[in-house]
Amino acid sequence: MTLKEKAYAINFDLATGLSESKTSTKRYLADMKKLFNHVELLEDSIQQGNNHMVYEYYSVDADVPKTDGDLHFGTSIVYPGKVGDEYYMTKGHFHEVLATGEVYLCLSGEGYMLMENPEGDWQIEKFIPGQAVHVPPRYAHRSINIGNEPLVTFFTFRADAGHDYGTIETKGYRKLVVEKDGQPEIIDNPNWEQ
Repeated sequence: MTLKEKAYAINFDLATGLSESKTSTKRYLADMKKLFNHVELLEDSIQQGNNHMVYEYYSVDADVPKTDGDLHFGTSIVYPGKVGDEYYMTKGHFHEVLATGEVYLCLSGEGYMLMENPEGDWQIEKFIPGQAVHVPPRYAHRSINIGNEPLVTFFTFRADAGHDYGTIETKGYRKLVVEKDGQPEIIDNPNWEQ
């Protein structure tokens, strides 16, 4: 039996997204310097010793062959918090194989999936427990936690798709989700670079 033909199983806690059999990849505020709108507030927080974990994820990337016939999957946990008025979020990415869609299923928490394509079309969908969001091919996507509890999602996409984080780190997203008068609001990103 080849690696491609071998079944693979991993456990995830359905409430927390945590796995006892995998080690997560963690992203802290210091890893997100180019991504939040209020860079000076983020820098101040880090210098004061508040390099909080923003999110972590568990994946089977190293365990599943990277072929177009296989599926990559895992869980993402975005913790509650804000930098200024901007909610904690994932870095966001395009796929290197741009024609790749992805599915996210919200297990717990509350948030949004922000998406945009290279031409500038954008979409946003709400995450609540039990809600699945399909990210269309060619769309960069980012999970945003707007609640007081961790936002936990399960994701899956074609295993050979890869990730392009660099485009988002360079240009950002055209839209931001911020808190205004105690509610989430979608605004234009004043620092977006064409």
